[in-house]
Amino acid sequence: MAKDMSDLGGYREGFALPRAFYTDPAIYERDITCYWNQSWIWVGHISQIPNPGDYFLFDYGPESIIIVRTQSGEVRAHLNVCRHRGSRVCTQGEGNTRLFVCPYHAWSFDLEGSLRGGRAMGPDFDPGEWGLFPAHLRIFEGLIFISTAETPPPIDAGLEQLKPLAAPFDLSNLKVAHEASYPVPANWKLAVENYMECYHCAPSHKEYARSHTLKDPRDVTALDPALKERSRAIGLSTETVQAGGATAVAPGADIYWRRYPLFEGYDTGSQTGKGVAPLLGTLTGYDGGATDLGVGALNNLLIYADHVVGYRFVPRGLQETDIQVVWYVRGNAVEGRDYDREALTWLWHVTSLDDERIIRHNQAGVNSHHFQPGPLSEMEWGIDGFYRGYLAFLQR
Repeated sequence: MAKDMSDLGGYREGFALPRAFYTDPAIYERDITCYWNQSWIWVGHISQIPNPGDYFLFDYGPESIIIVRTQSGEVRAHLNVCRHRGSRVCTQGEGNTRLFVCPYHAWSFDLEGSLRGGRAMGPDFDPGEWGLFPAHLRIFEGLIFISTAETPPPIDAGLEQLKPLAAPFDLSNLKVAHEASYPVPANWKLAVENYMECYHCAPSHKEYARSHTLKDPRDVTALDPALKERSRAIGLSTETVQAGGATAVAPGADIYWRRYPLFEGYDTGSQTGKGVAPLLGTLTGYDGGATDLGVGALNNLLIYADHVVGYRFVPRGLQETDIQVVWYVRGNAVEGRDYDREALTWLWHVTSLDDERIIRHNQAGVNSHHFQPGPLSEMEWGIDGFYRGYLAFLQR
């Protein structure tokens, strides 16, 4: 395969990617530098850093980002790379601090990223030139997105269009109820592709398929009209219910919003079908629907009436990926009183275990030298869209 990607390694539109895209170390490095480092990435929620000095890290591939609330209350993002000789500055995943101090030579940086102290550097050394590298940051309804690109993809216009759709759920008023990571020995693209289609849902996700109609487009179509009436009755606007497809399109920042019905008897994504947490935002009841929200291919959230589930598929190596799942509930909800963590997380825990298994087997088969890409189903249209955006980045 050509390392410059000029011939796309024999890729055929409407088919799966060739083997090398999941097995070639050079392509993996290109994935990080040309796709991940140039995209917007959902890294967390403002509820994780309520106080000045609060911070957390977000890592992918060889990269590490510090997300911190400054003394003035602003949220900033810095690359976790000391400007002296490259050591990680911050080694704890989360915490509260006044300064970031490199554990190697004790260079210290304030929360805004400026260098405050570099020992024995001589009279001509200018600390102002050696602050932490900044990352771009956007906050949408409490959700934090970062990009390490010099010029990140345009996203502001798309998020502005998304605001009225998301408003009834008051996503800024959420808190993390639980986080889990499911390591899978597979290339990150296989994990993303799996999330982008529900062709596999009926045979692979027995629990999910009982409640979610996406397993069969005919079920969605048949139940949609009733959902719209119920949704309006609980305070969702016509626009929020009817919006579907890409509501805003920009390279690397396609925004997808669609509310679709659950099967009869299911108010939310739970084992019993009954609510598992307080209603979100201004909702007055359950409509038996769920919303898929995607900001690019890397940032995916599923919004029920009473909780939100966020999904990321984070590369750790060529064939090492973490399936990261975050469950959010209303900001003032109290565990043990307003929600039970096991009931809240049950569906997407068992579904993620399923995903780990099928993605692992997928990678094992793709590793075969006899693998040849097959044609995509019409239910795998999301994968086709992912390929178009991904390959466009790699060809820049």
